[in-house]
Amino acid sequence: MSEEKSGVRSDRIVIKDLLLRGIVGVNENERHKRQDILLNLELVTDVRTAGASDRIEDAINYRTVAKQLIAMVEESDFFTVEKLATEVARLIVTEYPVTEVTVTVEKPGALRFARSVGVTITRGCEDFQS
Repeated sequence: MSEEKSGVRSDRIVIKDLLLRGIVGVNENERHKRQDILLNLELVTDVRTAGASDRIEDAINYRTVAKQLIAMVEESDFFTVEKLATEVARLIVTEYPVTEVTVTVEKPGALRFARSVGVTITRGCEDFQS
């Protein structure tokens, strides 16, 4: 049965290759020098209202999301990409009307002979309830 026929919607907003600079890592040199951090996000939300109205007020504003992510990463000093990914997911699902978010955090050039290393997580609202 297709998602549409079962009544489950899977509209997605995608933010690709958001290149930021921040502190993340366990080595001494990683703790003092900002490094490139690449974010990719997929937000699961219902875009029907915005699709019908064509009004930004009915949509998730991508610019606002990006600004919050930039501020978070630039101020970050996490030891692991896993923690950074978790905090990005927490921000998205607690601040925006999304049911689920998939976050990929990568550190380009972190490993010799690898273009990038990172982690991908998927979290929903239930993962951050107190």
